[in-house]
Amino acid sequence: MQVIIRNTMVEASVWAARYIADKINAKAAVSDKPFVIGLCTGSTPIETYAELIRLVKAGKVSFKNVISFNMDEYVGLPVEHPESYHSFMHKYLFDHIDEPAANIHILDGNAPDLAAECAAYEKAIEAAGGFDLFLGGVGEDGHIAFNEPFSSLQSRTRVITLTRETREVNSRFFDGDLEKVPAQALSVGVATVMGAKEVVVLAFGSKKARAIKDAVEGPISHYCTLSALQNHPAGIIACDEPAVGELKVNSYRYFKATE
Repeated sequence: MQVIIRNTMVEASVWAARYIADKINAKAAVSDKPFVIGLCTGSTPIETYAELIRLVKAGKVSFKNVISFNMDEYVGLPVEHPESYHSFMHKYLFDHIDEPAANIHILDGNAPDLAAECAAYEKAIEAAGGFDLFLGGVGEDGHIAFNEPFSSLQSRTRVITLTRETREVNSRFFDGDLEKVPAQALSVGVATVMGAKEVVVLAFGSKKARAIKDAVEGPISHYCTLSALQNHPAGIIACDEPAVGELKVNSYRYFKATE
């Protein structure tokens, strides 16, 4: 595991965007096969997406041969709802880059058979060749995607019942009204994410410090699903200074020295 530490959220976000762009360009230089990327939502990746948009518009990277799969979507929320992850992704990324619409994949939280939708999603990822890179965030309790504490580390895409804590955190996007936040979501599993060749996780702010400490220094446990990244051969967490505030001094020094 590698931990990239920058002074601010913006600096860490820019680092992540340029890292992703470099990986897309590196594959394009040696292969005609598409670059397959997993994408996340929420406030955490917004600046990373903004930098990717700038890079695309500057001609420094192209998404024409990129296939994307989003990690989750609410159950029962209309696609056109401003807080659906379909709406989020188009607002903050897809409407501003050159990725073909046919290459964009987002789970359908209104599918008539949710289990079948999840199974088909896993097959589509496999058919695309698997993830070259998965970009994720982490919840305050250490969850990745919607894999709440005690989710199996071998889990795959499935229907998940959201904890009250997660719904309370997300209620800021729903006028602060907990009752407006869907109780369930579709989400890729921990094993789905960890199956990527590379995983880059963003973590910003002091509220994520405990999760980063547990994920980096704690045991591998389904209590903190991000801790599965310890077993990944190419896992990276990109943080700002507040997010690493609870790491041991020697851990902090190690990651700063080895970067």
